[in-house]
Amino acid sequence: MSSLRLVTLGVGLAAAGAGAVLGYGAERLAVGRPVLPGHRSPRREVPLGSLRGRPVVVRAGDGTELHAEVDDLPEDEARRAAEQGRPTVVLSHGYALNLDFWHTQRLALRGRYRLVLWDQRGHGRSERGPVGSATIDQLGEDLEAVLAATCPRGPLVLLGHSMGGMTIMALAARDPDLVAERVVATALVSTSAGGMEANDFGLAALAPALRRVAPTALGLLSRRAPLVERTRALGGDLETLLVRHWSFASDVPEDVVDFTARMIAATRIEVIDDFFPAFARHDKAEALDALAGGEVLVLVGADDLLTPPSHSEEIVRRLPGAEHVVVPQAGHLVPLEHPDVVQQAVEGLLRRGERLVTHDRGRAVDAPDDAAGGGAGGTA
Repeated sequence: MSSLRLVTLGVGLAAAGAGAVLGYGAERLAVGRPVLPGHRSPRREVPLGSLRGRPVVVRAGDGTELHAEVDDLPEDEARRAAEQGRPTVVLSHGYALNLDFWHTQRLALRGRYRLVLWDQRGHGRSERGPVGSATIDQLGEDLEAVLAATCPRGPLVLLGHSMGGMTIMALAARDPDLVAERVVATALVSTSAGGMEANDFGLAALAPALRRVAPTALGLLSRRAPLVERTRALGGDLETLLVRHWSFASDVPEDVVDFTARMIAATRIEVIDDFFPAFARHDKAEALDALAGGEVLVLVGADDLLTPPSHSEEIVRRLPGAEHVVVPQAGHLVPLEHPDVVQQAVEGLLRRGERLVTHDRGRAVDAPDDAAGGGAGGTA
């Protein structure tokens, strides 16, 4: 592969996260096609990515330092939340993104729920970790460490997008008892329980060949990281095209595209290389059983090229009680593309989860002394 093609692929990787490993093919595919036009950004009182919470450094089992942020409730509201059994909401972002991805959901929920957000290893402000630690199983262990450090007690709602959803599945596989006892609701957004190696990423004709060369190309790119990072910084037009192509399926504000591109461009090429093989190996379908005791929302964009609706359909087949939402004219980053639709679904999930907490508390009160003490009660 020529240096020019390697650089082009690097720009593609910067622009589209998981799907951008096919960046060179996308550039060829996109020639002569219009770029989604975008529209004027709305006036935002709170700019995208500007929210901050109380920082917490979480040390993973292998010593890697993970960056987390906690949005605490005011004292009086925290007391009411405890009385009402409101859960702590924990949000896990996807590949090549960071915790700021959840900006619109965080803005809608803060002040009503205690929130925990974190940067997955190698992303955002978290350390990369030792060689070989970029696996989905390790992310499940990392999430367990985040929970232990930030919300060791009380009911939980877990929200995961893309790789973040896989992280939740890995936690369920690792510690099904924790999930059964504390997780009252789960949102699996634009994610997969396995079978990612068969994806064509919307490039059916090119995907088989690109899947063969991508791991080698990524390795070469990671060894030329300084050059690739400089090239990514200069790749504006192509980057915008690729972000639009793989992230969104409708006309989104320009600031959303810019915000997405900044998050992806901030993810080092070595980290993209580290994690890429993990998706082909990901298989957590059996772990979904551990989520069946709580409420589950499975949500996906109808035009998602990275984790197509068929992956969500397979999750729902294994969790027939889950709410299944397919959002029209939506791509992979549906929480940014259609935040109101996603927030409505999340609000419904939270209400159902809170009813489960109330039900479990009532059952514990009514139970004989030797049977009490179970369920998801307690405060975070």
